[in-house]
Amino acid sequence: MTANAHIQLLMRYRSWANALMFDALSGLPGAVLTEPQPIVFGSIIRTLNHVRAMDAVWQAHLLGQPHGMTTRNPAECPPLATLREAQRSIDAWFVDYADGLADAQQQEQIRFRFIGGGESTMTRALILLHVANHATYHRGHVADMMYRAGAVPPTTDLPVFLATHS
Repeated sequence: MTANAHIQLLMRYRSWANALMFDALSGLPGAVLTEPQPIVFGSIIRTLNHVRAMDAVWQAHLLGQPHGMTTRNPAECPPLATLREAQRSIDAWFVDYADGLADAQQQEQIRFRFIGGGESTMTRALILLHVANHATYHRGHVADMMYRAGAVPPTTDLPVFLATHS
């Protein structure tokens, strides 16, 4: 499998896993989604909003556009249905972006500024790898909060995706 095929696979996996998580959350009472939690983003819904917001930041970096974000935890947090559609849309963008990324483009260095300050560079491929890992990391947080609320999160492991999408 080529490096580009790996990136394409990761973006499809990420989209699938995010959709499964939103499906599972849509059956929970709204109070579970907004209940204060001992986590940096404060609740299930705000953790999901953080992921979507940071996806938009990385999307802007890849496009060479300003993102306008000044915090990793935006004050405005839409309801679950709105957030779900926004995440579905940006997930589709990342899938399409990975599909259209030529092998040579993967290694292009992208300069960016962290929201908290400081500049850095990463290749396009590493940005996409980070976007996939970041979503996985926070789905783990959400799964833990679901367990604490008495709900069972979906199984979003990569081998499950591969077994069902081959």
